[in-house]
Amino acid sequence: MFQTTRRRLALWYTTVTAVLLLLFASGFYLYVRETLIERIDDTLNHVVEVIQRSLVIEPINPHSEGGALRVNVEASFRDSATTGEDDHIDLEWFNPAGELLWSTLSEPLNIPLHSDSNGETVQVARQADGDRGLREQVDAAIAQQEKLAPSNPKSTTSPDALILRQVTQRVEVGRQVLGYLRVSHPWFEVTKPVRQLVFDLTLGTGLMVAAVAAIGWFLSGLAMEPVSESYQRLKQFTADASHELRSPIAIIQTNVQVALADPDPDPLTQQQHLKVVERLTRRLGRLVDDLLFLARQDSGIVQARQVPVLLDHLLRDVIEEQQSLAEEKGIQLQFNLLDPGPKSSANHSAAPAIASVSEPPLKTAVAAPAIPESWTVLYADRDQLARLFTNLVGNALQYTPSGGKVSVALQPQGRSGNHSLQVSISDTGIGIPAESLPRLFDRFYRVDPARTQASAAGSGLGLAIAQAIVENHHGQIQIDSTLGQGTTVIVTLPKRDEGVRSQ
Repeated sequence: MFQTTRRRLALWYTTVTAVLLLLFASGFYLYVRETLIERIDDTLNHVVEVIQRSLVIEPINPHSEGGALRVNVEASFRDSATTGEDDHIDLEWFNPAGELLWSTLSEPLNIPLHSDSNGETVQVARQADGDRGLREQVDAAIAQQEKLAPSNPKSTTSPDALILRQVTQRVEVGRQVLGYLRVSHPWFEVTKPVRQLVFDLTLGTGLMVAAVAAIGWFLSGLAMEPVSESYQRLKQFTADASHELRSPIAIIQTNVQVALADPDPDPLTQQQHLKVVERLTRRLGRLVDDLLFLARQDSGIVQARQVPVLLDHLLRDVIEEQQSLAEEKGIQLQFNLLDPGPKSSANHSAAPAIASVSEPPLKTAVAAPAIPESWTVLYADRDQLARLFTNLVGNALQYTPSGGKVSVALQPQGRSGNHSLQVSISDTGIGIPAESLPRLFDRFYRVDPARTQASAAGSGLGLAIAQAIVENHHGQIQIDSTLGQGTTVIVTLPKRDEGVRSQ
């Protein structure tokens, strides 16, 4: 599927680029062609102006004043034949009646006379009969044209024809027409550079399209990588969620079917089945809540409620809630408050506050919404932080064997007035392999089956939810672990005063 999409992206990218290049090349070709034609027309018009200035005009009757005038052809064009031949420009002079009087050509081209100073393109056919000099002249011009451009399959020129660019100018004095001057230039002076330009543009466009196709394939692959990764994560997430939901549902269905199939139900047995169903429904409820929280977090629906929270009080509450589990497993659970200085010791004891198995902590009520004067205050969502630290402390207790120790410490970080609060949860549990650390925050990820069986059959969403909550508070979470020695989770939450929060 992704390869097909990648091919389509590369094809569309190449097609659009090829169309743009084709339009550019066509426009550039037309511009150059028109420029060459204009240059030849300007040259021909310049020749016409020079010839007109050199014309020798004299009266037909020298003895009469104000009589008719004529052009002395011999005196006017005696120096024009050589120059015209050298410049590949042919001159023709016609009388007012359109009869050819003088030409650099040995024989007339038999082209109708059209007075056009803007220039026109005409085609001269090779004559089978007639003067040999004209045939040789046309043949020589055609041979030169074919030599300059020997291969042009798209050429519309007949092999028996010569194409010329001509300018015809009417010469008159006052209202009297003295004659017509026609200047011709071979068309191959235009076709030669134009054909070379077509070849260069075709080659360049082809190479550019090939390069764009390769680059498009590469860029489409880069563009599809995150989509492919997201799709794979979605597939894995869907498969894991389906598995997590299917197992308890199957057990619930089995218990219900067994209870309904008993024709003479025993109340104790029925109660046992109902307890199993109730326990599994609670598990399903927690799983659905976790999935809903992550879905809302991904969509940006979940927004942390910024209220003042005494973090040390919240941690004491969490530890008190987890104390029964610690006592049941024989784990020492303690809380250390690392006071930053003597200023805060007026509100807190100089010695770290410790809650352990032998000394149950005293529950402390959370202060009113007014901002307390304490370095442990930060603006955050209390419910989300309670869920965060409950998950982390619960994980530490689950993976710590009996007789172990779990320590929670709170300390400030950074400069005064612009610092963060750092909470570290350390245990002496079984630890985590180094190769599993990068994937700990993946949803439904478990390190190995042995850890899963030893745990309370968690869903594998605890750390993913913890990371989402920390990111929602613009904090950081880090896990360091050594296999067989223990794990330390460090959570850093930035403090914000009320002014910053209001912005």
